[in-house]
Amino acid sequence: MKVKNPITASERSYVILKEKNVQISKYFGEDTFSLRVMQEKLAKGTYRRILATITEGRKLDEETANSVAHAIKEWAIEKGATHYCHWFQPMTGSTAEKHDSFIEFTDTGEVIERFTGKQLIQGEPDASSFPSGGLRTTFEARGYTAWDPTSPAFIIKNGLGTTLCIPSIFISYTGEALDKKTPLLRSISAINKSAMGLLRLLGNTEPKKVFATLGAEQEYFLIDQDYFFNRQDLVLGGRTLLGATPPKGQQLEDQYFGAIKERVLSFMHDVEEELYKLGIPAKTRHNEVAPSQFEIAPIYEEANLAADHNQLVMETMKRVSASHKLRLLFHEKPFAGINGSGKHLNWALSDDLGNNMLNPGKTPHDNIQFLVFLMATIRAVYVHADLLRASVASAGNDHRLGANEAPPAIISVFLGEQLTRILNDIEKGKVTKATDEAIIDLGVSKLPVLSKDSTDRNRTSPFAFTGNKFEFRAVGSSQSISFPATILNTIVAESIDILAGRIKAKAKGGKVAQAALDVVKEEIGFVRPILFMGDNYTKEWEREAAKRGLPNKKTSPEAMKDIKSDKAIKVFSAYGVLSPVEVRSRYHVRLERYIKEVDIEAATLCGMVQSQVLPAALSYQKSVAKALKSAMDVIGDAKELKPQKELLKTVAGLVSDTQKLACELKKTLDKANAIADEEKKAAFICAEVRKAMGSLREKADSLELYVDNECWPIPKYWEMLFIS
Repeated sequence: MKVKNPITASERSYVILKEKNVQISKYFGEDTFSLRVMQEKLAKGTYRRILATITEGRKLDEETANSVAHAIKEWAIEKGATHYCHWFQPMTGSTAEKHDSFIEFTDTGEVIERFTGKQLIQGEPDASSFPSGGLRTTFEARGYTAWDPTSPAFIIKNGLGTTLCIPSIFISYTGEALDKKTPLLRSISAINKSAMGLLRLLGNTEPKKVFATLGAEQEYFLIDQDYFFNRQDLVLGGRTLLGATPPKGQQLEDQYFGAIKERVLSFMHDVEEELYKLGIPAKTRHNEVAPSQFEIAPIYEEANLAADHNQLVMETMKRVSASHKLRLLFHEKPFAGINGSGKHLNWALSDDLGNNMLNPGKTPHDNIQFLVFLMATIRAVYVHADLLRASVASAGNDHRLGANEAPPAIISVFLGEQLTRILNDIEKGKVTKATDEAIIDLGVSKLPVLSKDSTDRNRTSPFAFTGNKFEFRAVGSSQSISFPATILNTIVAESIDILAGRIKAKAKGGKVAQAALDVVKEEIGFVRPILFMGDNYTKEWEREAAKRGLPNKKTSPEAMKDIKSDKAIKVFSAYGVLSPVEVRSRYHVRLERYIKEVDIEAATLCGMVQSQVLPAALSYQKSVAKALKSAMDVIGDAKELKPQKELLKTVAGLVSDTQKLACELKKTLDKANAIADEEKKAAFICAEVRKAMGSLREKADSLELYVDNECWPIPKYWEMLFIS
């Protein structure tokens, strides 16, 4: 039924505006079993042992595990928890949990709450129904979850239920990774080993650990829930498959950073309150470019924690939106004709002393170190641009990357004017004069000075250096950040080792700094094709990128193949991140998901056209014909009726074309489903099914512009995109 007035002032009572004078710092992390809580709840010896497990990876003994489990249970019960679960991230892209009660029965039949170290460390959910990409057969059901102590346990309150969630990995009976967390943890270990080796080679003996940090800027749309539930495409697929472009979209540029509307701000407030309780450092909120599009961004954290927190951010936002009678859309392109949503992933390397490896320093030693890590990252992106592109391939993201929306499918690196000039001068052996604003002096052979924020940002670049980190802007808004981060960590570890090996070979007489500079100079020429300062959206850049040999794979079926390439398998295997069979499983899982998502969309579109669009259009056609006949009965076939005849002819033609194209889409979909080979099926769906969907949508959207607004059964863009 048509939604005319989704919400009235009297209905806004569901938004409970809490008058609080409590500072965020007073309740931040109160629902998280953090190090501070551990220190309070555990004996000193137990705390020291669990801290060594978290920070140094030491094995946890049974006594310590039992002590920690008892403390977590007591803390959780104090918070109102009745159940616990191992919270894990299967290859579905979302999270999973199986709840178990704390209760056990004594010999006398009494109930007590108990939670042991064994229960904390390991769980056994049924693994048969999770995607495995061929790692196991469906009848093999056994899988294990294992506690990840580097990510703190937390409490989730949902309705009447309160649950203790234990972040965990998920592996098969034979030990293969069935999740996204396990490879990420392995990649974190790999880059730590490589980066520490490079630091020691460069003479830096102080740090004991290097780790990747991540900050995921999460974009999303909000619409009224009544509109959401009146659109089958949004409910089933997360994006609109029909919808004519409204007269107003984002062309006035009045949404970006505009004043946040009261209803949305109330939602943001409640989201942030929940996130702060979970110890998630949400920092920034603002309107995005498209109407009803927004962004939330955190402070950077260690990669594993950041990945867990981003999943929690998405889950929390979905849960809170319902209490505000809103529905949250994470799809990369929920509305045609306006900007889609990404998840800009900010990546850097830090040590345990708080130093950023990608932050230019104040001494020659710091700057040589910065240059080598910078060059290792650029080299990794150049050598494995295809793998990075594959890491963000999905049916939803094709609407952004393949359409040259921010950013395009071609992976390139933006460094900014001054850093580019410095690298050019290093390569050519020139000297650049220092400026008064300079914050660092590269200090070797009169190298130039680099100023902070010395250049504008390039919003079109897929991989941009932004002062002390790289921003990978191609990640999709609905995507887990674990896989892109896993790939970044792994390929950078490889490049670090390659550069370190060459520096060691050149460092004659102990002149490591000069050897490092020489290697950097050589590498600049090698990686130059990936460096680009201009507009990444232009056709000129596409042509130039092709000349440089950069891959430009606009569709997921084409891009995904690089996940299982010999080059990818080699680097994953060499660093113990994914075995060959685990690599291939990721490819098959992602390909299968692509097929299923487009199949669902196509079937949904057919259904909406047949059951909603055509009946409404035929009803309108009938009313126009009836009105025309009535007029002709009175005044005859007068020339004044010519426009009405043209209207009827146009509507009838569109109805006929729409019906015909709906049948063609159904036949094309049937052809796709008859293809047994996964790769061929995905390619056919991409080329033919999506083309048929586009043709059908074009006619149906044209009908929307003619059919009486009161007859049109589907909420329109102009209704949904401007929240009141």
